[in-house]
Amino acid sequence: MDWPIAEVARMSGVTARTLRHYDELGLLPPARIGANGHRYYEERQILRLQQILVLRALGVGLTEIGRILSEQVDEVDALRGHHRRLLAERDRLDALAGTVSRTIAELEQSRKDGHPMTINRPENLFEGVTPSHYEDNMRDFPGIAEEVGRRAATMSQADADAAHRERTAQMVRLAELMAAGHSADADPVQAEVDIQYRALTELRPVPAEEYRAVGRSVVDNATWRAAYEAIAPGLAAYQRDAIEAYTAARLD
Repeated sequence: MDWPIAEVARMSGVTARTLRHYDELGLLPPARIGANGHRYYEERQILRLQQILVLRALGVGLTEIGRILSEQVDEVDALRGHHRRLLAERDRLDALAGTVSRTIAELEQSRKDGHPMTINRPENLFEGVTPSHYEDNMRDFPGIAEEVGRRAATMSQADADAAHRERTAQMVRLAELMAAGHSADADPVQAEVDIQYRALTELRPVPAEEYRAVGRSVVDNATWRAAYEAIAPGLAAYQRDAIEAYTAARLD
């Protein structure tokens, strides 16, 4: 039995464009191409797609996924390894969700009391947060990833941790704006996106279409999406829409 690309896209939740991209990279060639030019996939390709998406969810870049898939021999052993990594990632996300939940409760209580929040152990704010995830997920954008890697190589651990904390703080600020009812194109939201864009352009120029693709990746990249959704449901799509509005208004 085989399935057309549209059906595989529907089943897997990835776009047909992404499936064609995987084919172009040699990660997932279709089983056959019909006389109509449409791609068709059989069970072997479906299983391979599952492995690709599992590895993407774990933050593995596409180049590394290609290496892993080319080296593996036994599919069951490979899946066991992926399963172990997924369990570890689940534990990390549980810890991250718990961290954010505690911070929200403490902020709400401090506001009720009319006192500023006192942080006794700042390191607790970042339990479950892994700085390397940002760099790993930029692998879909080689030019940016190269500059991120070059910058990271010259940073002290303290500077790297501070940069990651700022990225996390940006996500929390967006979540607060979303909760307050601001639309994605509202001025306060766009001011946050402007900070993000300027940070990227400190690395190298980022044209409109590339920045728009970065916004889409917040939703399409499973690891990014999970990080945003752990802070607030719907935040990933909100960030994507905010970047789209920013790009249309200021970069196109």
